[in-house]
Amino acid sequence: MAALSGVRWLTRALVSAGNPGAWRGLSTSAAAHAASRSQAEDVRVEGSFPVTMLPGDGVGPELMHAVKEVFKAAAVPVEFQEHHLSEVQNMASEEKLEQVLSSMKENKVAIIGKIHTPMEYKGELASYDMRLRRKLDLFANVVHVKSLPGYMTRHNNLDLVIIREQTEGEYSSLEHESARGVIECLKIVTRAKSQRIAKFAFDYATKKGRGKVTAVHKANIMKLGDGLFLQCCEEVAELYPKIKFETMIIDNCCMQNPYQFDVLVMPNLYGNIIDNLAAGLVGGAGVVPGESYSAEYAVFETGARHPFAQAVGRNIANPTAMLLSASNMLRHLNLEYHSSMIADAVKKVIKVGKVRTRDMGGYSTTTDFIKSVIGHLQTKGS
Repeated sequence: MAALSGVRWLTRALVSAGNPGAWRGLSTSAAAHAASRSQAEDVRVEGSFPVTMLPGDGVGPELMHAVKEVFKAAAVPVEFQEHHLSEVQNMASEEKLEQVLSSMKENKVAIIGKIHTPMEYKGELASYDMRLRRKLDLFANVVHVKSLPGYMTRHNNLDLVIIREQTEGEYSSLEHESARGVIECLKIVTRAKSQRIAKFAFDYATKKGRGKVTAVHKANIMKLGDGLFLQCCEEVAELYPKIKFETMIIDNCCMQNPYQFDVLVMPNLYGNIIDNLAAGLVGGAGVVPGESYSAEYAVFETGARHPFAQAVGRNIANPTAMLLSASNMLRHLNLEYHSSMIADAVKKVIKVGKVRTRDMGGYSTTTDFIKSVIGHLQTKGS
């Protein structure tokens, strides 16, 4: 794993904070760790980067197939260690969760599909998806919403980044029935995690050369909870005088002209909503990539998390978002050439406009899109 130590500068630069207690290591059983290491050694190829892959539910496996096919065509030096974790496919257990965690801790980098969360309560409030993020402390979700050249939508030339705290807030899984017919659902906001995500947002803006950060909140109603989040953002903003800082109430944010935004930072639930809302501005869930970070780990996924279960087996899913996420993963691994080659091929297919899936107004299949991307890769490589 020494080969990976020099390529995680982005994560470390973005998540460095003054609270060393925030970066405590994760503990897993020695047996699970040994099993993961054995599996990693079985598939490792000299000079390649091991990456954990979780296909997830819905069209996730089809999207991962697209990634594997494109990586193969581009001769990307990555070896996938594939694991399956699904509550709806009866492939979820503590043992499987530990195997996934061990693999991700070993590899430090993963690409995942959406793990569907059933609505039925079966004795455990936290879904496996949420537990995975918490155990790895994947506190920062980053979604870059950018218009794709050649694909016209109501809003064009958009370029904004949504940064979401995703380990607490409304997703704390602390609910109980205090009296018959009365449910109390606790929203947890802490100073440490609010400061951490605010610092991440300002570090991201600094690193990427962006000029403004907008803190999105509902402190006019939740005066203590969102009030604390807002206060932390204001305190951190004072440390970055070169970056413009503003605040905006969440419902007002949803009504604004999107061109005014640059980097937005917000608590958990607001980020989930705004991610999907903003994705709709540039083409929908099928075209926006996403990624999540902790101090040690990086996980790449689609920006708008939707399993699209109704499309399973119909060969109509749009692989754009997952392929762009995979490209971002390669950049994180310092494989700049392969990253740019794949991203350029995907964008070229969309710009030419001859091959588009149904969600983009076309009639092409997932297979058609993959073949077209591979065709552009081969043309560039010849």
